[in-house]
Amino acid sequence: MNIDKIRNDLEQLMTAGIVKSHENLKDHVYTKMGGKADILAAPATYEEIQKIVTYAEQNGITLTVLGNGSNVIIRDGGVRGIVLQTAGLTEMGIRDNLLYAECGAKIIDVSRYALDMELTGLEFACGIPGTVGGALYMNAGAYGGEIKDVLHSALAITKSGQLVTLQGDELQWGYRKSVFASGEYIVLEANFAMTSGDALAIKAKMDELTYLRESKQPLEYPSCGSVFKRPPGRFAGQLIQESGLQGTRIGGAEVSKKHAGFIVNADNATASDYIGLIHHVRATVKDKFGVELETEVEIIGEE
Repeated sequence: MNIDKIRNDLEQLMTAGIVKSHENLKDHVYTKMGGKADILAAPATYEEIQKIVTYAEQNGITLTVLGNGSNVIIRDGGVRGIVLQTAGLTEMGIRDNLLYAECGAKIIDVSRYALDMELTGLEFACGIPGTVGGALYMNAGAYGGEIKDVLHSALAITKSGQLVTLQGDELQWGYRKSVFASGEYIVLEANFAMTSGDALAIKAKMDELTYLRESKQPLEYPSCGSVFKRPPGRFAGQLIQESGLQGTRIGGAEVSKKHAGFIVNADNATASDYIGLIHHVRATVKDKFGVELETEVEIIGEE
Protein backbone atom coordinates (compact mmCIF):
# COMPACT_ATOMS: atom_id res chain seq x y z
CA MET A 1 0.00 0.00 0.00
CA ASN A 2 1.38 3.37 -1.05
CA ILE A 3 0.65 5.60 1.93
CA ASP A 4 1.92 8.77 0.25
CA LYS A 5 -0.38 8.19 -2.73
CA ILE A 6 -3.40 7.61 -0.49
CA ARG A 7 -2.64 10.77 1.43
CA ASN A 8 -2.31 12.79 -1.78
CA ASP A 9 -5.52 11.32 -3.18
CA LEU A 10 -7.47 12.17 -0.02
CA GLU A 11 -6.05 15.69 0.06
CA GLN A 12 -7.48 16.16 -3.43
CA LEU A 13 -10.88 14.86 -2.34
CA MET A 14 -11.09 16.94 0.86
CA THR A 15 -11.12 20.72 0.83
CA ALA A 16 -11.97 21.43 4.48
CA GLY A 17 -10.83 18.33 6.34
CA ILE A 18 -7.36 17.25 7.43
CA VAL A 19 -5.26 14.28 6.31
CA LYS A 20 -2.17 13.02 8.12
CA SER A 21 0.07 10.01 7.60
CA HIS A 22 1.83 7.93 10.28
CA GLU A 23 -0.20 9.71 12.97
CA ASN A 24 0.17 8.67 16.63
CA LEU A 25 -3.25 7.42 17.65
CA LYS A 26 -2.41 7.57 21.36
CA ASP A 27 -2.95 11.31 20.98
CA HIS A 28 -6.54 10.65 19.87
CA VAL A 29 -7.81 8.14 22.47
CA TYR A 30 -8.62 8.43 26.16
CA THR A 31 -6.26 5.63 27.23
CA LYS A 32 -3.27 7.62 25.86
CA MET A 33 -1.65 4.55 24.34
CA GLY A 34 -1.46 2.67 21.05
CA GLY A 35 0.40 2.77 17.75
CA LYS A 36 0.14 4.83 14.58
CA ALA A 37 -2.42 5.09 11.81
CA ASP A 38 -1.15 4.71 8.26
CA ILE A 39 -3.57 7.50 7.34
CA LEU A 40 -5.74 9.62 9.63
CA ALA A 41 -8.48 11.49 7.76
CA ALA A 42 -10.54 14.02 9.72
CA PRO A 43 -13.39 15.20 7.45
CA ALA A 44 -15.31 18.41 8.06
CA THR A 45 -18.52 17.56 6.18
CA TYR A 46 -20.79 14.61 5.40
CA GLU A 47 -19.78 14.96 1.76
CA GLU A 48 -16.12 14.44 2.70
CA ILE A 49 -17.05 11.34 4.71
CA GLN A 50 -18.91 10.05 1.67
CA LYS A 51 -15.86 10.65 -0.54
CA ILE A 52 -13.51 8.87 1.91
CA VAL A 53 -15.83 5.87 2.28
CA THR A 54 -16.27 5.57 -1.49
CA TYR A 55 -12.53 5.93 -2.12
CA ALA A 56 -11.68 3.23 0.43
CA GLU A 57 -14.28 0.85 -1.00
CA GLN A 58 -13.20 1.37 -4.61
CA ASN A 59 -9.51 0.88 -3.79
CA GLY A 60 -9.86 -2.03 -1.38
CA ILE A 61 -8.43 -0.06 1.55
CA THR A 62 -9.39 -0.96 5.11
CA LEU A 63 -11.42 1.81 6.74
CA THR A 64 -11.67 2.20 10.51
CA VAL A 65 -13.99 4.77 12.11
CA LEU A 66 -12.87 6.62 15.24
CA GLY A 67 -14.80 9.19 17.25
CA ASN A 68 -13.00 10.71 20.22
CA GLY A 69 -11.58 7.37 21.32
CA SER A 70 -13.24 7.17 24.74
CA ASN A 71 -14.15 3.48 24.46
CA VAL A 72 -11.32 2.20 22.25
CA ILE A 73 -7.99 0.50 22.83
CA ILE A 74 -5.52 0.85 19.95
CA ARG A 75 -2.99 -1.99 19.89
CA ASP A 76 0.68 -1.01 19.89
CA GLY A 77 1.16 -1.92 16.22
CA GLY A 78 -1.32 0.74 15.16
CA VAL A 79 -4.01 0.61 12.47
CA ARG A 80 -3.48 -0.16 8.80
CA GLY A 81 -5.33 1.65 6.04
CA ILE A 82 -7.43 4.75 6.69
CA VAL A 83 -8.68 5.84 10.08
CA LEU A 84 -11.67 8.13 9.58
CA GLN A 85 -12.01 10.41 12.59
CA THR A 86 -15.42 12.03 12.98
CA ALA A 87 -14.73 14.24 16.01
CA GLY A 88 -14.81 17.45 13.93
CA LEU A 89 -18.50 17.16 13.06
CA THR A 90 -20.21 18.64 16.11
CA GLU A 91 -23.25 20.63 14.98
CA MET A 92 -26.53 20.21 16.87
CA GLY A 93 -29.91 21.90 16.90
CA ILE A 94 -33.68 21.47 16.72
CA ARG A 95 -35.34 20.43 13.46
CA ASP A 96 -38.86 19.09 12.88
CA ASN A 97 -39.42 18.83 16.65
CA LEU A 98 -36.37 16.57 16.98
CA LEU A 99 -32.99 17.31 18.55
CA TYR A 100 -30.37 16.49 15.93
CA ALA A 101 -26.64 16.09 16.52
CA GLU A 102 -23.79 15.28 14.17
CA CYS A 103 -21.77 12.12 14.70
CA GLY A 104 -18.71 13.81 16.22
CA ALA A 105 -20.58 15.81 18.87
CA LYS A 106 -19.92 14.61 22.41
CA ILE A 107 -23.03 13.05 23.90
CA ILE A 108 -22.28 15.04 27.09
CA ASP A 109 -22.59 18.25 25.08
CA VAL A 110 -25.84 17.03 23.53
CA SER A 111 -27.28 16.37 26.99
CA ARG A 112 -26.29 19.89 28.05
CA TYR A 113 -27.87 21.35 24.92
CA ALA A 114 -31.05 19.44 25.74
CA LEU A 115 -30.98 21.08 29.18
CA ASP A 116 -30.63 24.51 27.56
CA MET A 117 -33.66 23.71 25.39
CA GLU A 118 -35.57 22.42 28.48
CA LEU A 119 -35.87 18.94 26.97
CA THR A 120 -35.77 15.81 29.11
CA GLY A 121 -34.61 12.27 28.32
CA LEU A 122 -30.83 12.56 27.95
CA GLU A 123 -29.96 13.26 31.58
CA PHE A 124 -28.39 9.79 31.89
CA ALA A 125 -25.82 10.75 29.23
CA CYS A 126 -24.42 13.76 31.08
CA GLY A 127 -21.31 11.81 32.10
CA ILE A 128 -20.74 9.62 29.04
CA PRO A 129 -17.61 10.96 27.29
CA GLY A 130 -18.13 9.40 23.86
CA THR A 131 -19.37 10.95 20.63
CA VAL A 132 -22.88 10.63 19.23
CA GLY A 133 -21.61 8.10 16.68
CA GLY A 134 -19.98 6.00 19.37
CA ALA A 135 -23.04 6.25 21.60
CA LEU A 136 -25.27 4.89 18.83
CA TYR A 137 -22.70 2.23 17.86
CA MET A 138 -22.82 0.66 21.32
CA ASN A 139 -26.23 1.82 22.55
CA ALA A 140 -24.44 3.67 25.34
CA GLY A 141 -26.16 3.84 28.67
CA ALA A 142 -25.79 4.77 32.32
CA TYR A 143 -27.90 5.04 35.45
CA GLY A 144 -30.88 3.22 33.95
CA GLY A 145 -31.01 5.05 30.61
CA GLU A 146 -29.89 3.99 27.12
CA ILE A 147 -29.61 5.71 23.76
CA LYS A 148 -32.34 3.47 22.34
CA ASP A 149 -34.80 5.06 24.78
CA VAL A 150 -34.55 8.47 23.11
CA LEU A 151 -33.34 7.91 19.55
CA HIS A 152 -35.92 8.55 16.84
CA SER A 153 -33.77 7.89 13.75
CA ALA A 154 -30.24 8.07 12.41
CA LEU A 155 -28.74 9.26 9.15
CA ALA A 156 -26.00 6.87 8.09
CA ILE A 157 -23.79 5.95 5.16
CA THR A 158 -23.25 2.45 3.78
CA LYS A 159 -19.86 0.97 2.92
CA SER A 160 -20.61 1.73 -0.75
CA GLY A 161 -21.22 5.42 0.03
CA GLN A 162 -25.04 5.50 -0.04
CA LEU A 163 -26.95 7.69 2.43
CA VAL A 164 -29.74 5.96 4.37
CA THR A 165 -32.07 6.81 7.25
CA LEU A 166 -32.59 4.07 9.85
CA GLN A 167 -35.27 3.92 12.51
CA GLY A 168 -37.30 1.49 14.59
CA ASP A 169 -36.38 -2.18 14.24
CA GLU A 170 -33.78 -1.30 11.61
CA LEU A 171 -31.52 -0.09 14.45
CA GLN A 172 -31.38 -3.61 15.98
CA TRP A 173 -30.86 -2.44 19.55
CA GLY A 174 -29.29 -4.72 22.14
CA TYR A 175 -27.28 -4.41 25.32
CA ARG A 176 -24.27 -2.28 24.33
CA LYS A 177 -24.82 -2.94 20.66
CA SER A 178 -26.83 -1.80 17.64
CA VAL A 179 -26.93 -2.31 13.90
CA PHE A 180 -23.89 -0.02 13.61
CA ALA A 181 -21.69 -2.60 15.34
CA SER A 182 -22.13 -4.81 12.24
CA GLY A 183 -19.85 -2.48 10.29
CA GLU A 184 -22.41 -2.09 7.50
CA TYR A 185 -23.14 1.54 8.31
CA ILE A 186 -21.37 4.62 9.63
CA VAL A 187 -23.39 7.08 11.72
CA LEU A 188 -23.58 10.60 10.33
CA GLU A 189 -26.33 12.13 12.46
CA ALA A 190 -28.72 11.23 15.27
CA ASN A 191 -32.27 12.52 15.74
CA PHE A 192 -33.52 12.36 19.31
CA ALA A 193 -37.21 12.42 20.28
CA MET A 194 -37.26 14.53 23.44
CA THR A 195 -40.09 15.80 25.63
CA SER A 196 -40.43 19.17 27.30
CA GLY A 197 -39.37 19.27 30.92
CA ASP A 198 -38.59 21.56 33.81
CA ALA A 199 -35.08 23.00 33.48
CA LEU A 200 -34.47 23.00 37.25
CA ALA A 201 -35.50 19.36 37.56
CA ILE A 202 -33.39 18.35 34.56
CA LYS A 203 -30.35 20.15 35.95
CA ALA A 204 -30.84 18.66 39.41
CA LYS A 205 -30.84 15.15 37.93
CA MET A 206 -27.73 15.88 35.87
CA ASP A 207 -25.95 17.34 38.91
CA GLU A 208 -26.83 14.24 40.91
CA LEU A 209 -25.49 11.88 38.25
CA THR A 210 -22.35 13.99 37.77
CA TYR A 211 -21.66 13.80 41.52
CA LEU A 212 -22.10 10.01 41.51
CA ARG A 213 -19.73 9.67 38.56
CA GLU A 214 -17.03 11.95 39.92
CA SER A 215 -17.15 10.41 43.39
CA LYS A 216 -16.98 6.79 42.24
CA GLN A 217 -14.95 6.73 39.02
CA PRO A 218 -11.14 7.15 38.65
CA LEU A 219 -11.32 10.18 36.37
CA GLU A 220 -7.84 11.33 37.38
CA TYR A 221 -6.22 8.66 35.18
CA PRO A 222 -6.49 7.92 31.45
CA SER A 223 -8.80 4.98 30.82
CA CYS A 224 -11.41 3.63 28.43
CA GLY A 225 -14.16 3.81 31.02
CA SER A 226 -15.98 0.69 32.15
CA VAL A 227 -14.09 -2.21 30.57
CA PHE A 228 -16.63 -5.03 30.90
CA LYS A 229 -20.29 -5.46 30.15
CA ARG A 230 -22.57 -6.24 33.06
CA PRO A 231 -23.02 -10.04 33.27
CA PRO A 232 -26.63 -11.21 33.73
CA GLY A 233 -27.71 -10.71 37.32
CA ARG A 234 -24.25 -9.56 38.45
CA PHE A 235 -21.98 -6.53 38.44
CA ALA A 236 -18.57 -6.81 36.75
CA GLY A 237 -16.93 -4.40 39.19
CA GLN A 238 -18.18 -6.34 42.19
CA LEU A 239 -16.91 -9.65 40.79
CA ILE A 240 -13.50 -8.10 40.10
CA GLN A 241 -13.37 -6.56 43.57
CA GLU A 242 -14.35 -9.82 45.27
CA SER A 243 -11.62 -11.56 43.26
CA GLY A 244 -9.08 -9.37 45.06
CA LEU A 245 -7.90 -7.74 41.87
CA GLN A 246 -8.05 -4.05 42.75
CA GLY A 247 -4.57 -2.54 42.51
CA THR A 248 -3.30 -5.41 40.34
CA ARG A 249 -0.85 -4.19 37.72
CA ILE A 250 0.71 -5.35 34.50
CA GLY A 251 3.30 -2.80 33.43
CA GLY A 252 1.69 0.62 33.71
CA ALA A 253 -1.91 -0.66 33.57
CA GLU A 254 -3.78 -1.05 36.85
CA VAL A 255 -7.18 -2.27 38.04
CA SER A 256 -8.46 0.89 39.68
CA LYS A 257 -8.45 1.00 43.47
CA LYS A 258 -11.40 3.42 43.28
CA HIS A 259 -13.68 1.42 40.96
CA ALA A 260 -12.85 -2.19 40.11
CA GLY A 261 -14.70 -2.01 36.80
CA PHE A 262 -12.07 0.40 35.45
CA ILE A 263 -8.55 -0.35 34.25
CA VAL A 264 -6.43 2.81 34.23
CA ASN A 265 -3.23 3.89 32.56
CA ALA A 266 -1.44 4.60 35.83
CA ASP A 267 2.13 4.89 34.51
CA ASN A 268 2.82 5.05 30.77
CA ALA A 269 1.07 1.76 30.02
CA THR A 270 1.30 0.14 26.64
CA ALA A 271 -1.71 -1.38 24.95
CA SER A 272 -0.11 -4.79 25.55
CA ASP A 273 -0.06 -4.03 29.30
CA TYR A 274 -3.70 -3.01 29.22
CA ILE A 275 -4.93 -5.95 27.15
CA GLY A 276 -2.82 -8.36 29.21
CA LEU A 277 -4.49 -7.10 32.37
CA ILE A 278 -7.93 -7.51 30.77
CA HIS A 279 -7.11 -11.15 30.03
CA HIS A 280 -5.83 -11.67 33.59
CA VAL A 281 -9.00 -10.18 35.10
CA ARG A 282 -11.24 -12.30 32.88
CA ALA A 283 -9.34 -15.49 33.72
CA THR A 284 -9.35 -14.78 37.46
CA VAL A 285 -13.07 -14.01 37.60
CA LYS A 286 -13.87 -17.08 35.47
CA ASP A 287 -11.79 -19.27 37.81
CA LYS A 288 -13.31 -17.86 41.01
CA PHE A 289 -16.95 -17.37 40.02
CA GLY A 290 -17.42 -19.25 36.76
CA VAL A 291 -18.50 -16.00 35.07
CA GLU A 292 -17.18 -15.13 31.62
CA LEU A 293 -16.74 -11.34 31.51
CA GLU A 294 -17.34 -9.81 28.10
CA THR A 295 -15.47 -6.65 27.14
CA GLU A 296 -17.43 -3.49 26.47
CA VAL A 297 -14.40 -1.63 25.12
CA GLU A 298 -13.46 -1.99 21.43
CA ILE A 299 -9.92 -3.32 20.80
CA ILE A 300 -8.58 -2.60 17.33
CA GLY A 301 -5.30 -2.53 15.41
CA GLU A 302 -2.22 -4.70 15.02
CA GLU A 303 -0.10 -6.37 17.70
